[in-house]
Amino acid sequence: MENQSRYLSLDVLRGITVTLMIIVNTPGNGDTTFAPLLHAAWNGFTPTDWVFPTFMFVVGNAMSFSLVKYESKGERAFLKKIFKRAAIIFLLGFLMYWFPFVHEDHGQIVFNELGNTRIFGVLQRIALGYLFASLILHYWRETGAILFSAFALLAYWFLLFAYGDYSLMGNAVLKLDLALFGPNHLYHGEGIAFDPEGLLSTLPAIVNVIAGYLTGHFIQKKGNSYETISKLMMTGVLLLFVALAWNMVFPINKKLWTSSFVLCTVGIDLLILPVLIYIIDIKKQSGWTYFFEVLGKNTLFVYLLSEIGIVIFYAVKIDGQILYSWLFQNVYSRVGDYLGSLLFAISWMLICWSVGYWMDKKKIYVKV
Repeated sequence: MENQSRYLSLDVLRGITVTLMIIVNTPGNGDTTFAPLLHAAWNGFTPTDWVFPTFMFVVGNAMSFSLVKYESKGERAFLKKIFKRAAIIFLLGFLMYWFPFVHEDHGQIVFNELGNTRIFGVLQRIALGYLFASLILHYWRETGAILFSAFALLAYWFLLFAYGDYSLMGNAVLKLDLALFGPNHLYHGEGIAFDPEGLLSTLPAIVNVIAGYLTGHFIQKKGNSYETISKLMMTGVLLLFVALAWNMVFPINKKLWTSSFVLCTVGIDLLILPVLIYIIDIKKQSGWTYFFEVLGKNTLFVYLLSEIGIVIFYAVKIDGQILYSWLFQNVYSRVGDYLGSLLFAISWMLICWSVGYWMDKKKIYVKV
């Protein structure tokens, strides 16, 4: 499998996840969003719930190519690289939640308090998942990583069962985050202080990264063949079967990132990635891929741009109304609330894509 085609499939999958991530994160109006573009209210699964864990999977997939290069530079250089990279990604995520750093208070500009800034989030989970998966794979290799994955999923089930329940108010993830960080540092989008990217639920999320690594390594060893594709897809079907069975006692839940949710999302990834490999690498049908390549090549930058841009939309006001709401109500809602909400999200995604397109044409690639 040549590097160019190998990375093309990876860039396309990564680009697809970023495309969907921007769309589901920026509806014109959350109250009038088509159901598939919403997360499950609690237990259950929607297409939107697939996006973030697949991003974790793709991070692991990319690691199957990069870790060997890092390890070849020696122990000290390897550790420096992965800790530095994880720290930068984590810090960017934290600063994104602190942005725009100031707000208006009675006519004066004052700094946003660090004491009220969310600590964990999407980029922070990616950073921690990358860091711990890298260390596990470096020191324990693939066999150890598989054993860790099994242990992590079972241990997480035990912890949530033993120290609470699977409800929003009573789960162990919430209890640990409140004890360690307090309510002011948590996400409040669920109506209470609860972080769907909390510390404890990062444990099973590491398995998504490891699964991506193992998948990438398997493809490198076996190459592009129908046997490779069939084995990946059979494994995906098996994981989905186990996930659905486990769901009866440990519900599939994205916000708790339950063990059954991990197996469900990895199973879906193992069905989608082989299809991309078949179309792109075996059939050589890549004329449609460039749109997703653009987002896949500058993933971190485009994601940050999409999130920071929306924060600015909320900070700017027109006639006393925030720009985000003003645009939806005065422009997009003219075609209907639901369709307008979708078109708003697609428009913002295309704006972010155009920046990525310009960067690709200028050969500008932001890496950490």
